[in-house]
Amino acid sequence: MSRRNRAEKAAPPSPVTVTVCRGCCCGTETKHPGVDHGAQLERLRAGVGDGGQVRAVKCLDACAHSNVVVVSPSAEGRRAGGRPVWLGWVLADDMLDEITDWVRAGGPGLADPPGTLDLQEFAVSRRLREGLPG
Repeated sequence: MSRRNRAEKAAPPSPVTVTVCRGCCCGTETKHPGVDHGAQLERLRAGVGDGGQVRAVKCLDACAHSNVVVVSPSAEGRRAGGRPVWLGWVLADDMLDEITDWVRAGGPGLADPPGTLDLQEFAVSRRLREGLPG
């Protein structure tokens, strides 16, 4: 067995990660009055459950698309060609439900995004992509 094969077998599984922007304009009452941002985060965590992990970060620097959520593939999804998917204007419960359904189905690389999430997707610069924490 090669070193690479041993390293791949020894590596812990990497889950789908949902990164939620919550420190600048995303997640603020000022920019999005009437949206319960705390409840959104809890809804994502509850919906994703053991299918992945949800984390909130201070700023993803894509404020024109507020509220921003990035769905990053699991290790298996990345091996299958999946890449992080940037979603903008995530404000409604049905969008959150579609994100959690997608994560539970395997996420990028393993499952197509459900419903209308493709309408929420936007491209970011390489500088932003490479600066994604974690």
